[in-house]
Amino acid sequence: MSGVFRVGEAAYDDFMGRYSRRLAPVFADFAGLRGGERVLDVGAGTGALVEALLARGCEVAAAEPSPEFCEALRRRFPGVAVQEAPAEQLPFADGAFDAALAQLVVAFVADAPAAVAEMARVARRIAVCMWGVAEVDMFAAIDRTASVVGPDRLPEPRRYRNAQEIHDLLAPHGEVKAAELDVTGSYRDFDDFWHALSGGAGPAGRWLAGLDAEARESAHAELFRQLGSPDGPFELAAKAVAAAVTPG
Repeated sequence: MSGVFRVGEAAYDDFMGRYSRRLAPVFADFAGLRGGERVLDVGAGTGALVEALLARGCEVAAAEPSPEFCEALRRRFPGVAVQEAPAEQLPFADGAFDAALAQLVVAFVADAPAAVAEMARVARRIAVCMWGVAEVDMFAAIDRTASVVGPDRLPEPRRYRNAQEIHDLLAPHGEVKAAELDVTGSYRDFDDFWHALSGGAGPAGRWLAGLDAEARESAHAELFRQLGSPDGPFELAAKAVAAAVTPG
């Protein structure tokens, strides 16, 4: 996972944070979290979910494989116990948490079933959510642009991006509760969108960074067209699929 997002915290926040910060409280609501519960954020990134959990009075710990993001988490949330660890090897005791959550993580880990099994080991409830691909306006517009401009971009990981796959991932651990979570990302204008994409975060950012100057200019024009030639502020919709279980 950290290899996909081996960028600075500012670049990641600019690209994905405007969505994940809005998703986090919706995801926490779906997971039924209450103040005072001890919650583990698995694959915490730069802390969008940590912030939402702290805001509702949870006692929060975080596991994150990226050293850069761990540094950001410790600086931003000095009261949170941050462990540099992959989701598949959580350094916590059995049943240490009331809940373990993974927001926008399971598609990027090397072994998602092992990661979920670890979450089930350390927590009494678990919940995950992951963006769709076609259901995220930003990704869909970039895909259409890449098909016009070429070369085909490095794809978003396609596993665990729909309700059935997310359900099946959690089903070995109990009865699954599922939902779709809708949020939007806001941009001041197209330049704001282009700047966020140019930061190099994720497969989309790496695709853009790999274009030569001519192709990059073509991508700029085509993306502007694909997004409806926005003149001023605009929003893009994003849908995440979510599932939760209480392991038996």
